[in-house]
Amino acid sequence: MNQSILLQTALALPVPDIEALIQGQMIAAMPRMFLNPGRTFALYPANFSVDLLSGDGYYRSHFLPVAQKALAQLNAEKVLIKAWARCELCQMVNEPESLEALSRLTVWKTEALQQILQQRPFIFLAYLRVYLLPQPLEMPVHPSGNFVSLPKSLTVTDSTPVLSESIFAKRSHKLEKLEPPEHPELEELQSALVHLSTTNPKAKQLEAEIKMFLGWSEKLPTTQPDPDLAWISAIAQIGNSSDGNTFEKLVRKSLLKLGFANSNTNPKASLNPESTGGAGGLDFYCETPYPVAGECKASKHESVPNSVTAQLIHLGLTHLGQDKFDRSVKIILAAGPLTNPANQAAIGSKMNVIRPETLQRLVELKAKQPGSIDLLQLKPCLEQKPFGEEADAKVNRYIDEVREKLKVRSHIVQLVKDFLERTKSTSVEFNQLHGAYAFSMSPQPLKYEEMHQILIELSSPLTGYLGRIKGEDLGRDRFYFLRDLSLDD
Repeated sequence: MNQSILLQTALALPVPDIEALIQGQMIAAMPRMFLNPGRTFALYPANFSVDLLSGDGYYRSHFLPVAQKALAQLNAEKVLIKAWARCELCQMVNEPESLEALSRLTVWKTEALQQILQQRPFIFLAYLRVYLLPQPLEMPVHPSGNFVSLPKSLTVTDSTPVLSESIFAKRSHKLEKLEPPEHPELEELQSALVHLSTTNPKAKQLEAEIKMFLGWSEKLPTTQPDPDLAWISAIAQIGNSSDGNTFEKLVRKSLLKLGFANSNTNPKASLNPESTGGAGGLDFYCETPYPVAGECKASKHESVPNSVTAQLIHLGLTHLGQDKFDRSVKIILAAGPLTNPANQAAIGSKMNVIRPETLQRLVELKAKQPGSIDLLQLKPCLEQKPFGEEADAKVNRYIDEVREKLKVRSHIVQLVKDFLERTKSTSVEFNQLHGAYAFSMSPQPLKYEEMHQILIELSSPLTGYLGRIKGEDLGRDRFYFLRDLSLDD
């Protein structure tokens, strides 16, 4: 990589086509002449056939909003060149029966391709490996033509490809063989999110993840950290202060962040972070996915007396009743040590004593890796021994186990990525990958079926770290890289 290339000309293409290339939605262009493989050039956004392109007769519905936006931004006097490309292959297409398959792999409608083929003996189809310029180049509008001379020579490098070599090779193979797209329904969902993504950050993030899963994008745009980390980072500090009211509110916000909920409007058994239980009320109560009742004690420099455990029992029975309270997970969130009588009472009543630092660690993991905390997997941890002050260690062990699982998955994703880069392959067979894992610096050993199950998880459309090509049997399944699974240690 980082090879220096001198560009003196630019290939003129319709501006929406260039936008599709830059966004990774397709890797093909239809120049009006044959392009020699290996030829390099900038991409000049031209205003070809405005009447045709501005309507919906040329581009497929999922791409039409992008096309219309790109055309609306055209300037009559200046153009902005954002990328350059290398022609990897150029074919001549003249079989009408192949146009529908070609349409499914590009942004052009079948009818538009048919109309072009009626006007020309061939459609020249160029496979373009596209690279972004570090800074856009502005130049005057040039009269129409196949190639446009740049106002000055441009030295570029191939360090910023829109798609990695392995992803581009996979897309090239599908285009050359005219294989159907794997997830047309996700393409429709992505197009539906385009309008929302300008005003809704969550929609923008989801759209970016779908584009990555489809192979249209190599990496997610830089995203801001979860804004909740600001108050999450204060949990331990407030828990070790004398501000019990604020600590109770933070605990409620933490439980909501973890995925607990409560539709109960009774302020004495609530999870509303804008209020507290007050005198005679539980500090927090969760209804779903399972009941959790608890009390908070903020001070670090005061021992927690037996009255706190007694209060949790009394308030739980008062507001929940015997049956509901008995079925509830019981938690005391306390910074200070419990007195011996209080700890013995907590053990006898199956109460988990958890430190503010542990709660903060749990919620931070949820904020940084949203899918990492499964409350139904956490439930057995909270329901089983040990209880009392020793419960804090078992919750930390649960957090450590989750982090170890994430490390294994991150390692597998990196293993696939490294294997493909090293072998210049587009995908790797599971049998090969399992062998490579056994000899890698893996966080922990994995059984054959166990590793395959993790790969299925990582290649799910809901995660989209890897892609999967189903084989004749388990060992013949093939996997390819889509995006990194980064861990913040």
